[in-house]
Amino acid sequence: MRTMKLTILALALASASQARAADPAGMTPEQQQEFNRIAVKTEALEDSRESSGFTDLKISGWMDINYVYNRNKERGSFQFVVPVGKEAYNYDNSYMGMVALDLQKEMEGGTKFRLTLVPERSNTDVMAEFGIVHEATISVPMGSDETRLIAGIVPDWMGYEYLPPTQTKLITHNLLFDFTTPAAYIGGGLELSRGKWLFKAMIANIDVSVRKVGEYVPALVYRGDYTGGEFWGLGFAGLHGKMVNFATPDGKDTWADTFELDGWYTRGDLSFFGHAVWGRQKQAAVALDANSIPLDSEWFGASALAAYKVTPRLEGVLRADYIYNRKNGGGLLEFSFADPVNGIGPDQSGDPAADPTKGADRYAITVGLNYAINSNATFKLEYRYDGATQKVFGNKAALLDPADPAAKFLKNNSLISTGVVVFF
Repeated sequence: MRTMKLTILALALASASQARAADPAGMTPEQQQEFNRIAVKTEALEDSRESSGFTDLKISGWMDINYVYNRNKERGSFQFVVPVGKEAYNYDNSYMGMVALDLQKEMEGGTKFRLTLVPERSNTDVMAEFGIVHEATISVPMGSDETRLIAGIVPDWMGYEYLPPTQTKLITHNLLFDFTTPAAYIGGGLELSRGKWLFKAMIANIDVSVRKVGEYVPALVYRGDYTGGEFWGLGFAGLHGKMVNFATPDGKDTWADTFELDGWYTRGDLSFFGHAVWGRQKQAAVALDANSIPLDSEWFGASALAAYKVTPRLEGVLRADYIYNRKNGGGLLEFSFADPVNGIGPDQSGDPAADPTKGADRYAITVGLNYAINSNATFKLEYRYDGATQKVFGNKAALLDPADPAAKFLKNNSLISTGVVVFF
């Protein structure tokens, strides 16, 4: 009898425990019903998001609106969404005034997709192909995340300075960025991550989507980065192969070699960045040989930038650039002609004593401020002084009509720029 009573008591306790588990603590039946409805709706939304491809999709973008005053041009103008077909790439406009939409997606299995659309002054626009695709890349893991296949339209990865205005401290870019590096690579290759090292290399077309008939030798591009610690890192990059040459009479690509080193140090409010480059290209100089064939161009240069945060929102910036470009009348990567806007080539003043086979060396000093208005907007202010060792900068009359009696060539030019970058 005693055993039967204990058994009945145990069954009663178990039944009460199950009843308590079935009733959520602190919830009435009506609240439990509402909770179940929300749970079902949430699961449906998650299923819809996944089936629509929105899982792990990141959408971002920016607008960069600038005002630039160019002393020699005697022009002050807003710079925003200006087609390269209307005004060619120069150091006073480069990629300035962009509006962009950036889509990034990581899929199950680790494959990454990125598409950046820019209506004007995209990489394909700068390549004179008048497209809106700025970047279109895939990254596919090959067995592990540390070894990846990469392919597509890849923005150039040389130097310390990035292309988007959201990643630059100043408005203009340094001389090495503008005149010694290409715009983009179109091809495929590998990316390897090994400890503190990151390597990537591609076989690619340089600055052109499709090569000309008879052109079949691609270029090799590569980059390596070493992150030494929390505060510093070093990198190197190179390009070897045939690429666009606007100087050759038949318009054929010619062989080019470039190699560069760069590095960064950031700690607290202070930042330093540096970049050194050497390059050459066959038949890409301003001066011609006895058969009117362009001679080979060659250059080397350096750029350094220092920045200091005066307050958490306000940062002061100083940058200095120099390019040695005397050989064979001068000539830089895809700038193989006397250029009175950018200050490239031999003396253009008409001085009979000037040597047409000696190009001008170029330098620039830039000072600026950037101020974070809020977490999604930055105001920038910049003054830039550009100089050359010869008279290669044209004034307004020279740029409009070199035969004008008022045309003059100077050894320097100045820019004053302001801008607002808004991003999300």
